[in-house]
Amino acid sequence: MATLAETAPAFVEVAHRIVWCTVATVDGDGAPRTRVLHPIWEWDGERLTGWIATSPESVKAAHLRHESRVSLTYWDSTHDVATADCDTEWELDAVGRERGWRRFADGPEPVGYDPSIIPTWIAPDAPAFGILRLDPVRLRVMPGSLMLRGQGQLLTWAA
Repeated sequence: MATLAETAPAFVEVAHRIVWCTVATVDGDGAPRTRVLHPIWEWDGERLTGWIATSPESVKAAHLRHESRVSLTYWDSTHDVATADCDTEWELDAVGRERGWRRFADGPEPVGYDPSIIPTWIAPDAPAFGILRLDPVRLRVMPGSLMLRGQGQLLTWAA
């Protein structure tokens, strides 16, 4: 098992290169549902935190009220894969929403974008705008493009 310090930077590199990931939630009846989302990840050398700009009024939000854990998978055509199983928490206060808005608006290419392009968001205080914090409990990074050539290393970390 790898350490977080080994796994997190590799995870962020893959995630920010691929940008879009499949995110799974579970509804109140226990049925899984997936969607494609666009998180930003921050690694400070000790803690990895992800952020998703999304609506607290969505079906996803209803699922998270039932089960707050999510699973995210990034994949590209070279078979590079990064997976994170995470606990989640909404940042719905004014300070958290403003910080989240700025995180995306000022974010690095290609993961940064102007949140106001979403018509129902308009501004950080829009009712349909929220920030979902991701706290990983398990990470897995598989550089398939390297492993297929006998190089690279599968990294797995769990809290």
